[in-house]
Amino acid sequence: MTTVLEPNPFAQQLRHWRTQRHVSQLDLAIRADTSQRYLSFLEQGRSRPGRTMVVRLAESLDLSLRERNGLLLSAGFAPVFPESDMDTPELGPVRDALVRILDGHMPYPAVVVRPYGILLAANAAFDVLTEGAAAELLAPPINVLRLALHPDGLARRVVNLPEWGRHVTESLRGKAMRSPDAHLDEFIAELEGYLPEANPGPDHLGFAVPLRLRSDDGELTLITTITSFATAVDITLSELHLEAFLPADEQTTNILRRRAERDSSGTA
Repeated sequence: MTTVLEPNPFAQQLRHWRTQRHVSQLDLAIRADTSQRYLSFLEQGRSRPGRTMVVRLAESLDLSLRERNGLLLSAGFAPVFPESDMDTPELGPVRDALVRILDGHMPYPAVVVRPYGILLAANAAFDVLTEGAAAELLAPPINVLRLALHPDGLARRVVNLPEWGRHVTESLRGKAMRSPDAHLDEFIAELEGYLPEANPGPDHLGFAVPLRLRSDDGELTLITTITSFATAVDITLSELHLEAFLPADEQTTNILRRRAERDSSGTA
């Protein structure tokens, strides 16, 4: 009589993530401070890990908090990282801190974004990015990525749309490669469908390019910084990121300062 082994969810998940991260068994064993033999037994389903080992392996594979919870569940352990609603009183201090950060970035645009580009908060300078956009793209919940690349949104004012747009989608593709997600793949395909064809010349250095944006006050050249909340132990916070736009030249600095002064004085 042939014995059929039941599929081991943890073993499958561990192999999946190790392969996805392009890490050998030996490298992962070293990172997790265990032996390659033991790791091999785990991937074969011949050994069962303790909770501490699962956490160490998840950290060594640089999994997100959501993915770490999934690995714990596959091994039969309860999730350890909570997922809070941003409106809860417990996150009140975080919300207040985010508002102060956004306001402190004035007169330059800055936004706090949830996964898939959903806008959580923005400062007053965000209006330079929404100028002339179709009303349906500004209806809550605003998706800043769709707003950026949709032909009825920011895209109509982007001077270097083929290059800058692919900087946006290539960044998303990098995330999708690290953490496969069918929903994200569909969203990337939608965004790429808005972009004109890019024809890189011999001097092309990649799609990491500043945003060149036409505005009512003149052309802006903006570079971006993206900050994640890396030390958060709550899934909701860990999945947020702050995107801040900075002027790449003096003209942009002057235009954004004048806009902020005009808005604060209430003049047209």
